[in-house]
Amino acid sequence: MGYVQEARENHVKKKVEEALRSKMKVKALKECDQLAAKYAECATGKTISVIWQCRSQAKELNDCLHQFTNDSVLEEMKKQYTLQQDAQGSLRT
Repeated sequence: MGYVQEARENHVKKKVEEALRSKMKVKALKECDQLAAKYAECATGKTISVIWQCRSQAKELNDCLHQFTNDSVLEEMKKQYTLQQDAQGSLRT
């Protein structure tokens, strides 16, 4: 499959992409909830020292979030959205 054809297949409107990004972030936060709580617990009562005292918790949280919020995940969500739209369109006709 050529690059242009693939780009056309995964093209969605800007508002749809923003909604998909938002959905992706919500899912990531849900999946990484325990690590977020662990980081929040470490950060409680700290100001600037949170940077070095909670570095390992922050790295764990960021690594987890990155698993669920990257370009390949977004492209897969776009593909699924496009397939759903195509299926709905074919049902209407």
